[in-house]
Amino acid sequence: MKIVVIGGTGLIGSKTVAILREGGHEVVAASPKGGVNTVTGEGLNEAMAGAQVVIDVSNAPSFAPQVVLEFFETSGHNLAAAEAAAGVRHHVTLSIVGTDRVPGQGYYRAKVAQEKLIEASGIPYTIIRSTQFLEFLGGIADASTDGSVVRIASGLLQPIAADDVAAVVVEVAFANPRNGIIEIAGPERAPFNEIIARYLKAVGDPRKVVKDPEARYFGGRLEEKSLVPWGKARLGVLNLEQWLHA
Repeated sequence: MKIVVIGGTGLIGSKTVAILREGGHEVVAASPKGGVNTVTGEGLNEAMAGAQVVIDVSNAPSFAPQVVLEFFETSGHNLAAAEAAAGVRHHVTLSIVGTDRVPGQGYYRAKVAQEKLIEASGIPYTIIRSTQFLEFLGGIADASTDGSVVRIASGLLQPIAADDVAAVVVEVAFANPRNGIIEIAGPERAPFNEIIARYLKAVGDPRKVVKDPEARYFGGRLEEKSLVPWGKARLGVLNLEQWLHA
């Protein structure tokens, strides 16, 4: 089976590509560096030729709200057209748990726009909404640092390991299209500030973590369950300590 992985050289994409190739599948790890650009359309039709499944785990080049929105809208339109021409049978996209419930978060608004394009494309699809990756906890702490203090918004977090995400993405790609959304999360749910504090302590970082109800999450205001699944979700295997040990 030929499978195209958009964003195939990134964190999730590279792990997904490795699993697929180990399974003996023909895989195109599509990225601008490899000559496939979903924004300009360069190399897109050639990459899609003969593909049965497309997995989109791409990421915008900037967190600036307008840049992110333009990236996902343009990429989404170009992908839909190329997939329709190639007769792709299943489009799988990785999105974010809570993407429609964090006001003021430009990246999340752009992901909502991406999801709507997929739903309207006419191509069978499955959208996988994932909680935050364990690999990004350090970046969240850095973005939330004020002097020697890390100010974390109120709410819960249920982070998942990238290896677990990639495993589910591959599994979903070979299943029948849901024409809907499924959610995945890590095995452990805890207050956001506690998870960040445990992470920093484990890596020997002396910064102090405080819960600040006025703190923002990359510009967005969080409620208690903004970033965790509200209903049933597929759970990963690795918790924070296991992931750090691995």
